[in-house]
Amino acid sequence: MSSYLDSLMSDREKVLQLSRQHWFILFRSILLEITLIIVIFALTITVSLILAESPFLQIVILAGVILLIIPIVTGTRDILVWANHQFIITNRRVMQITGVINKNVIDSSLEKVNDVKMEQSVFGRLFDYGDIQILTASELGVNLFRRIDNPIHFKTTMLNAKAQLENSQAVVVENQPNIPALIAQQAELRRQEIISEEEFQTKKASLLTKI
Repeated sequence: MSSYLDSLMSDREKVLQLSRQHWFILFRSILLEITLIIVIFALTITVSLILAESPFLQIVILAGVILLIIPIVTGTRDILVWANHQFIITNRRVMQITGVINKNVIDSSLEKVNDVKMEQSVFGRLFDYGDIQILTASELGVNLFRRIDNPIHFKTTMLNAKAQLENSQAVVVENQPNIPALIAQQAELRRQEIISEEEFQTKKASLLTKI
């Protein structure tokens, strides 16, 4: 887990699932760079062998090294972009984090998730990737996760986390005392003069603090 993600976690919040876009997305992004590296390297070696006795040999090697730096740098950038595009499910919310230096975070509370839609093409089913669309009651309305790896597991984990959160909230509500009923009981005891007015007001104030 990255330190940046750690800083986003609230008290007692834990990560249940961390996913990224499918490796195919990364491969497609760096395919051109890989091809250029192979071509430049091969040309540099070939020309160096031809000009083995030429005074221009060092210039050719230097030019090849300089040309190699360009696809290496752009490929490294693509890898960092892919690695920092994260989809996270916690026990409280679902998040999407993008950006290497400048970060962009979109999150939706599990309580506000109304529906989850998953779309997989033929290739998506073959290579296990797909799009997940999260419909929420927030202002954003829709949160779309594109080309996510193992979308079925991601969707199942999110729905299970939502159900567990709702169950825990229901238990808390059930365990809460019925304050108005308890105050009414105390009022009845006061009416029957079992407790005094002062005792009634003290217990009433104590019960009201629990609301």
